[in-house]
Amino acid sequence: MDRLSPKEVFGIVLQPLDKVSETLERKLGLFSVVILSISAMLGSGLFVLPSLAMMELGGGESPLGGIWLAYLFAGLVVLPGAISKSELATAMPTSGGAYVYIEKTFGPIIGTISGLGLWANFMLKSAFALIGFRAYLWVLEGIIGISINLDAAVMIMLALIVGINILGAKSIKKVQTPIVLVSVTYLICVCIWALATTELNWDAALSREALGADWHSFSSTAALVFVSYIGVTKLAAVGGEIKNPGKNMPQGILISLLFSIFLYVFVTLTMAITVDPTSYVEGGHAREDPIYVFALSTGGKTIATIAATFAAVTVLSGALAGIMAASRFLFAMARDSLLPALFENVHNKYETPHWAIIGTGLSMAAAILYLPVHDVAELASGFNIMVFILINACVLVLRTSAKSHWYEPTWKSPFFPVLQISGILGGLVLIYAMGMKAVIGALSAIIIGIIIYSFYGRNPVESPITPWDTFRLQFTNPDEVEHRRRWAAFHAADTERNNHLNLNEFIAAMSALGFSTSEDGNWDALRTYFHSADENDDGVLEIDEFLRGVEELDFD
Repeated sequence: MDRLSPKEVFGIVLQPLDKVSETLERKLGLFSVVILSISAMLGSGLFVLPSLAMMELGGGESPLGGIWLAYLFAGLVVLPGAISKSELATAMPTSGGAYVYIEKTFGPIIGTISGLGLWANFMLKSAFALIGFRAYLWVLEGIIGISINLDAAVMIMLALIVGINILGAKSIKKVQTPIVLVSVTYLICVCIWALATTELNWDAALSREALGADWHSFSSTAALVFVSYIGVTKLAAVGGEIKNPGKNMPQGILISLLFSIFLYVFVTLTMAITVDPTSYVEGGHAREDPIYVFALSTGGKTIATIAATFAAVTVLSGALAGIMAASRFLFAMARDSLLPALFENVHNKYETPHWAIIGTGLSMAAAILYLPVHDVAELASGFNIMVFILINACVLVLRTSAKSHWYEPTWKSPFFPVLQISGILGGLVLIYAMGMKAVIGALSAIIIGIIIYSFYGRNPVESPITPWDTFRLQFTNPDEVEHRRRWAAFHAADTERNNHLNLNEFIAAMSALGFSTSEDGNWDALRTYFHSADENDDGVLEIDEFLRGVEELDFD
């Protein structure tokens, strides 16, 4: 007699995800996972953001070099979310990433809000990257002696990358990885050269004054640079293509995050102690090309020109890949009937979600033209923090309600629930430190998400019992939780969808509910119960028969 394990019974819920994953070849090993994650994290946060962070730390008045500590603190706040995401990825090793985790945990309304937040997250970071491209293009314009309308050039470039995404360049990620790795390697070499040949001013980065006037200035700076680590969320989006995800996903995420934290700290510390922080400011505003300033001061014009070229190409490749990632959230939400079907449409020839790509591109254009660069970075960080808070909350909810649902990860985060709670609290502190703009951004996503769900998504989307529903009921109505758990076990074990259970299916349901079937005595007890509960002696149990007598059994 074949028996179904508890995981197999409740795992039926995950069948739609598995079918999606089966269409993708799992070919990415640990090294590929680490490289992909690192290349996604290192871009505008390294080539554009440091000078803005210096001004933020100085309260907008004078730049300060203690930003290395803000990058370190932001990375440590990201760490609980990255660990939580590693656990979630082993339970749901499918493409879709954070949107899938949050929607499966909290249901479609929170899924709509998080989907909008994730879309805004990647869209704004891509816009921020193009702002950096404009700054380095201005540098190169002066070097080659050609006059360029920078705003027009950026809009043309945006239109070009929208077109490339519509054409469906499948090699975008393959191109981005070597570009980022070569650029970062060059930057590391420049840093080593600067440390070896320049008089070092450690006070500029390590003194009490260099770390900001107070806790608020430091925490707001850490919140601003939080966007630098957004790339760690991209890895889970390709979970369906990773070999042995239970091992390679958590290891890849943690190794790449720790390396990125080290690199951000090393580069920003070197920038501060080798070049006067005031050099990164011009006319009272932070320069958007800090790597050029750094390379020019430490290596001369030729070294700086090469650095500027690498920086321009790197941030451009980041924007190219970012718009692809952002548009997929609109596509996924439309596929889940949470947005108009327009965004689900796939181009007949190129097989890409062209309207989702175009909508993302238009939103990027508006952000570039009408939002100050600081606001773009701040809003992107705000959405990023909000997503990481929800990721930590997912693990709290799923672990607590796992007995009633399908959640069974192959790797579990350590120090549960302390790690998740600390990540949530740290994220809330950073959002508070960012001020009203971040709060307004988060509230905008919430309000727009609720409006979309209320007027469009609520009707076509089914409303299953979510882990969040069970989590809340455990504190308000525990009896209802147990009733739902038994109801779910009955229907999950009813593999033939006949609305009744035969003896084999009944044994599987009881096993999923925690009743041990490994001992002969228990097996006999289950058979006896099955026949006594079969009131009409038809050899099967209806749902009412199953529920009425199940509480009479003792569970191990």
